[in-house]
Amino acid sequence: PCLRARFRKIVLVWADGGYTGRLVDWAKEKLQLTLQIVKRSDDMSGFVVLPRRWCVERTLGWLMRSRRLVRDFETLPASSEAFVYFSMAMLMSPRLARTASGTKHEQSRWAHAA
Repeated sequence: PCLRARFRKIVLVWADGGYTGRLVDWAKEKLQLTLQIVKRSDDMSGFVVLPRRWCVERTLGWLMRSRRLVRDFETLPASSEAFVYFSMAMLMSPRLARTASGTKHEQSRWAHAA
């Protein structure tokens, strides 16, 4: 499929327990991906941080700081995709461009610029 050809380096995908079943087999057969289900054990009660799930939740939280991504204003999927790239670039560029002295850049409020 086109998706697999475009993202060849992705070999492992984590998914919520709601995605068990035939999807695991389909991902392996059609996309040559290992779909690993992050499950919550039955003896857990209340809020529990699950392995790897926090990475996704944190990233989605960061993206929601961008005004254009909070609501679905875009009419074309390509426009939405472009704003995800833009928002991640705005988010990650200060983190990747640390000064030589090692001081941490103050995270700016860039949400109004998008």
